[in-house]
Order: sequence, then structure tokens, then C-alpha cells
Amino acid sequence: MPRAKGGPKTRARRKDRLKLAKGFFGGKHRLFRTATELVDKGRQYAYRDRRQRKRDFRRLWIVRINAAVSTHGLSYSKFMAGLKKAGIGLDRKVLADLAITDPQGFAKIAETAKSKLAAA
Repeated sequence: MPRAKGGPKTRARRKDRLKLAKGFFGGKHRLFRTATELVDKGRQYAYRDRRQRKRDFRRLWIVRINAAVSTHGLSYSKFMAGLKKAGIGLDRKVLADLAITDPQGFAKIAETAKSKLAAA
């Protein structure tokens, strides 16, 4: 059986892989083996980080809500418990956005949560 060297299939596969390495520095976008290793690793990171991004944003929102709520004399956990008792169904993303863009509106929500906690 003859040895397959670098026919159209192989060239096409390598071209596709090098296309994915576009923008990499130095030989990393020119050399097939290096490009392959880096593209594979990059895809692993992309897969992992698509899931991690969701965690990171949730953590950021919680930190922002906690900072805004502490000025009203509440902790984050007490605030969330008060919201639940008050029947306010806003998610953390919206609450964090309100804390930054509309402090007065957030203050009203915090007071509502505080009053529900005191009543219980």
C-alpha cells in the first residue's frame, strides 16, 4: 500500500486547523503541531468557561447586592429572606442592576424586605 503524504484531504484538514489559530502569536499560528495543541486547549477553556461565566456573574451580582443592602442595615441572606417573605420575585441580576442604576428604588425594596422580616 502506498504511503499517504500530503494530499488534498490532509492539506484541507491542516488549513482548517490553522484557520482556527488565526490571531495567535508567532509560530503558534503558522506551525501545524503547535497550532493544533493550542486550538485544542483553547476549545477546552472555552467549553469550561461558558459554564464558569454563569457562576462568575452570579457571584458578582451577590457581591453588589450585599454592598447595597449593607447600607440599609441588612445582610445579604436576611435581605433575600425578606424578599421571599414579601413575595418579591426579582432575580439577582435585576436586583444588582437596580442597586447601581436606581438606588432609591432599591432602597424601597430593601425597606419592604426589612419590614417583612420584622413582622415575622
